[in-house]
Amino acid sequence: MTVAVSVDAAFFRQIFRRRPAGVAVGAALATVLTLAAGCSEEPAATKLELTAALPDAVPSGTVLRLGDPQIQAIVGASGLDKELSAAGVEIEWANISGGPQSIQAFRADKLDCSAVADIPSLFAAWTGTSTKIVFQSVTIDPLAHPIYKLGVAPGVSVTSLADLRGKKIAYSAGQAQGALVLRVLQKAGLSQSDVQLVELTSTGDSYVTALGSKAVDVAPIGAQNIKLYEAKYPGSSSIFTGIRDDASTLYCLTSAVEDANKAAALKTYIGVRTKALLWANDHPAEYAKAYYQDTQGLSEADARAVVEIGGTKGIPASWDAAITRLQETADLLATEQKHDKLDVTTLIDRRFEPVQAAAAGDEVVTGEAS
Repeated sequence: MTVAVSVDAAFFRQIFRRRPAGVAVGAALATVLTLAAGCSEEPAATKLELTAALPDAVPSGTVLRLGDPQIQAIVGASGLDKELSAAGVEIEWANISGGPQSIQAFRADKLDCSAVADIPSLFAAWTGTSTKIVFQSVTIDPLAHPIYKLGVAPGVSVTSLADLRGKKIAYSAGQAQGALVLRVLQKAGLSQSDVQLVELTSTGDSYVTALGSKAVDVAPIGAQNIKLYEAKYPGSSSIFTGIRDDASTLYCLTSAVEDANKAAALKTYIGVRTKALLWANDHPAEYAKAYYQDTQGLSEADARAVVEIGGTKGIPASWDAAITRLQETADLLATEQKHDKLDVTTLIDRRFEPVQAAAAGDEVVTGEAS
């Protein structure tokens, strides 16, 4: 069958491709959003109430449209694709992750779920797109293994958070980086009026380029990119934020989890996704090759370095701590960005919480680690 493309056609043609879950990820991730004529039609969906138990059986022909590139690579490398196939889960993979792309795809009804931090679920709600978080993971020792550090432009002196006063800081309101900037200012005892926030969406190396050209003084950039940034721009530097930024989720359209067929497939996928993250912990070299070398084009040494910088991932036994942190962030953004107050429990589907905990078994993390 052929899927009609109605919104941002070129964009969606580039990011989608459909194939069995076990096919290894190749170097070229962009493919055309035209599905083979021989693909089976999806079975008619039954609405599942959000309070109903998740079904176990996956009807034949059920398809999940997922933007989860890292897990896609791990599933293929680990052999966990066989578990998906055995359960009858068919996946249409999309080369999407992060808030702006996923929300755009949700609105066009081209995606069911996407891997993101925790901020996109807030902005989806504030902009009228109903979603549910169905997966939570954390980083063990998150302050030692941050997702972001603050990159400092060449020739600019910033050695502590207090030095941010008066600086031009790259800022993207709807992304995790923007929320991090506000949390950093809060930690430093500074307000938005104490700095100059420069509106700039973080895509690709846009923040690195802005720093290198001195369009901004400071920008949050991926910790794995710091070494390359400082090597490329002599006189540049970076500092730690001292803030926990390890939120990692899978969020889905509410309509997807209300679809009984997709909910059953998601139940299986969440279990497999959990095992995939734990497999990556135990097989860092294989993970580095499957994702960072084979799909991102990094050298073997750089791929392994990125995995090491990222630290060990954990599956929380309870989502309570993550929900508390998300509520604190939502409250901060509501105040600083003039959004409506939001009860974040309405954005989370805790039916999947015991699913991932069961898949992790005695490897779940508890206490402050969660």
